[in-house]
Amino acid sequence: MFEQAGARPWARRAQDELRAAGENGGAPPPSALDALTPQELRIAGLVADGASSKEIAARLFLSPRTVEYHLYKIYPKLGIGSRTDLARLVVLRKAPVAGNDML
Repeated sequence: MFEQAGARPWARRAQDELRAAGENGGAPPPSALDALTPQELRIAGLVADGASSKEIAARLFLSPRTVEYHLYKIYPKLGIGSRTDLARLVVLRKAPVAGNDML
């Protein structure tokens, strides 16, 4: 977000803080979810909510294998490799920006 706003010193500081907290800093930017299709976004949101492939399939009237196929396509698009990474990315995208109420 700082990069997009042109606030490079703040972006560097945020990256330094993330590294100090143990994050690898290699997570894709929040706009990475824009690369997903609407169906992939639905599935990603349900994964973030903790639903299993079987539960997602039932909710979206798909087969569990189709859900797994979508996940197989989602991971490389976002540069991630697990449900945990996907959930973290989706949750961070949905989270309100701290201090935004002051604007």
